[in-house]
Amino acid sequence: MSGTAAASPPIPPTESGPHWPAPYANGPVDATITVPGSKSLTNRYLVLAALADGPSRLRAPLHSRDSALMIDALRQLGATITEVPGDGTFGPDLDVTPIGQELPATAAAIDCGLAGTVMRFVPPMAALRNGVTVFDGDPHARKRPMRTTIEALVALGVAVTAEDGGAPSSLPFRVEGTGEVRGGHLVIDASASSQFVSALLLVGARFTDGLHLEHVGKTVPSLDHINMTVAVLRGVGVSVDDSVPDHWIVTPGVIAAFDQRIEQDLSNAGPFLAAALASRGTVRIPGWPAKTTQVGDLWRSILSDMGATVSLAEGILTVTGGPEIKGAEFAETSELAPTVAALCALASGPSRLSGIGHLRGHETDRLAALVTEINRLGGDAEETSDGLVIRPAPLHAGVVHSYADHRMATAGAILGLAVKGIEVQDIATTAKTMPDFPQLWADMLAQGRQATGTAGEQFSGEHSGADR
Repeated sequence: MSGTAAASPPIPPTESGPHWPAPYANGPVDATITVPGSKSLTNRYLVLAALADGPSRLRAPLHSRDSALMIDALRQLGATITEVPGDGTFGPDLDVTPIGQELPATAAAIDCGLAGTVMRFVPPMAALRNGVTVFDGDPHARKRPMRTTIEALVALGVAVTAEDGGAPSSLPFRVEGTGEVRGGHLVIDASASSQFVSALLLVGARFTDGLHLEHVGKTVPSLDHINMTVAVLRGVGVSVDDSVPDHWIVTPGVIAAFDQRIEQDLSNAGPFLAAALASRGTVRIPGWPAKTTQVGDLWRSILSDMGATVSLAEGILTVTGGPEIKGAEFAETSELAPTVAALCALASGPSRLSGIGHLRGHETDRLAALVTEINRLGGDAEETSDGLVIRPAPLHAGVVHSYADHRMATAGAILGLAVKGIEVQDIATTAKTMPDFPQLWADMLAQGRQATGTAGEQFSGEHSGADR
């Protein structure tokens, strides 16, 4: 096919964790769902609270592995973070006392896990403290792109070294903070991840001369996430000029303390909304914001293009699946791509996803993983240079490997609604951003009483695929 890329090398799937029999929907789902808070917003506000001019409160934040790793990291840097009773259904609120300005020089060790926001956002913060901070993470975290963060810090005059004292290009590495970063004009190539830009913008106001960040290179992916960062910064009183493309100017100054309620995670709402299409049912999500910076708001147009009826009224997003899932073409679906790809594998026509080449550097190579797992079930998917092509094909029972990637696991759950006998390896990896996902999934299905079996049971019966 014209424009396609050579097949990626096989990815060895992680075999840790038991297989989870994905519930099959034997009729339309009919459910109302609330999902936990946004990971992207929670971790941005945690960073800003740790740098603010006074104590802050995060209301209804996400409590997950990624947010726990961020909390632990900020505590290592000197912030005090305390859980306090809240009014949410997904855990306590958080009170944050910022990092002290006159802390003695100390050593700190940061476990990044597999959290991109921790491995990209925290090193620039570490440059603002006195002492050495060591960064490492899960085995796959050592493969994720980090060169831009490291080179940016070095260009800012910060000493960053590998374990052997040499120049690092990935985890693990050491940041030797002196308590001050001069800042000024900095040129980077952020084409591998928008997080490289967000990481520097979040701390730019604390640089002595502020920050004029310039991107050179291919287009920065996931610009919506940078726009989110800019909006969050402006909300706490930081002046950011983004009027010139690929330039962001942050004025030096204080970061104002705040009291902020975190929106629910619209990206993580995706698998539940997808259940409406996969089962020809209806899913409602109350509390959907009328205006938001979250990329997950794209679900309203994406699912409509795939044949669903979508409405937002009085803060309730309602999605009803059509008689078929339509194939479509999508550009720059970003972190939504695994969920979109799962629906494309169930669609009646071909689909193309483009502008997502950067997903090769996420928790796993998501493009190769999606192609491998869809084809393993009898599907017809292939990689292109910057995305995927997925054509209709009947799917059969089998195991969907997660590759320690939460979005691969939830993609498997979606496929399981329409195909009997799907099992997901290591469903527990969803705790990265959505704790208790299996229970939330079971609760959704129980509302309509249209699922055969529950997690932990083996399913039987004939399977369905793209022709369901």
